[in-house]
Amino acid sequence: MKKIGFLSFGHWSDSPYSQVRSGADALIQSIELAEAVEELGADGAYFRVHHFAQQLASPFPLLAAIGARTKRIEIGTAVIDMRYENPLYMVEDAGAADLIAGGRLQLGISRGSPEQVIDGFRYFGYAPVEGDPSGGDMAREHAAVFLKALSGAGFAQPNPSPMFPNPPGLLRPEPHSPGLRDRIWWGAGSRATAEWAGQQGMNLMSSTLLTEDAGVPFHELQAEQIRRFREAWAAAGHEREPRVSVSRSIFALVDDRDRTYFGRANQESDQVGYLDAQTRAIFGRSYAAEPDVLVRELAKDTAIEAADTLLLTVPNQLGVDYNAHAIESILKYVAPGLGWR
Repeated sequence: MKKIGFLSFGHWSDSPYSQVRSGADALIQSIELAEAVEELGADGAYFRVHHFAQQLASPFPLLAAIGARTKRIEIGTAVIDMRYENPLYMVEDAGAADLIAGGRLQLGISRGSPEQVIDGFRYFGYAPVEGDPSGGDMAREHAAVFLKALSGAGFAQPNPSPMFPNPPGLLRPEPHSPGLRDRIWWGAGSRATAEWAGQQGMNLMSSTLLTEDAGVPFHELQAEQIRRFREAWAAAGHEREPRVSVSRSIFALVDDRDRTYFGRANQESDQVGYLDAQTRAIFGRSYAAEPDVLVRELAKDTAIEAADTLLLTVPNQLGVDYNAHAIESILKYVAPGLGWR
C-alpha cells in the first residue's frame, strides 16, 4: 500500500481558460477538492505556499477549514518557506489547525524556492546574517525553534501578576497538539539536506526537482537521496519509522478531456535547468499516457517505489470536477496495477 494524495499550487488568474479566477475561488475550490478526493478514497490534500503571487500563501486558515470539513485524509503543506515564518506564532497556528483536524496535519517545511520578489522574507521582517544571503541558515534556525516549541516543553517565564491564573512552571505556546512534532517533514532539494533532515528527526519530502545534477536519471538520484535520508535517520537513533514522500505530474489518458489537455504532455526524459542564476537543478519528467503504459513506465521509477507517499501535482485551474476525475483515474486504473491499492 502507498498513500496517494494531491499537491496543489492554488493558482488563480482571470484568463478565460481558468476556472479559478480569484483568491476566493482558489481557497473554496481547494476545500471542495479535498472533500472530493476523500470520497474517492485518496489519502491526502497538500498545498504549496508562495508569497507575493496569485497562489495559495497563508496555509493555516485553509488547513483548518479542510480539517473541519473532512474526516480521514491527511492535510499538509509542501512546503512552508521558513524564511518568512515567526516560528512561535506558527506553533500556535499549527496546533490550532491540527486540533481542529483531529491530528491529521502533515506539515512540510523548508528553505523554500526562489520567490516572486527579491528577498521577500525581508518584507516580513526577517533578515539573514552576513554570509547567509539566501536565508538558508535562517530558515533552519527558524525550523529549530519551531521544532523545539512543538515538543510542548515550557520555556517562557510566567508573569507573577497575570490576567488569568497560570499553570505551574514555565509556559509554552497554546494550544499544544500532542504528536504534531512527529508529523513535520523537511522539503529537501539535495542529498545533503536529506541527510540533515534525517538527523533532525523530520520526515522527508522530496519534490520534482533537485538542486544538483549527478549525471544520472532523476529518479535514481532521488532514490539515492531517500536512501541517504534513511541511513542518517537510523544513525541518529530515532525510534519511530520515518516517512518519505515524492511528488509527480501523472495523468492517465482515459477520455477525450484527458487527451485534449495532456495528450502531448508525456516527457520521456528529465530536464536540467536553473532555478536562478546560480542554482542548477534537475527536474523529474512528467507522465501522461494510457493507464497500461503508465503502469509500465512508473514501475521503473525507483524513487516512487522507495517512498511511502505519492503526491500528484494537479492543474487546479482546470476546476474541481476535472481534478477529481484525474485523481480518480490514477486510483482506479493505475494504482492497482502497481500494487499501490
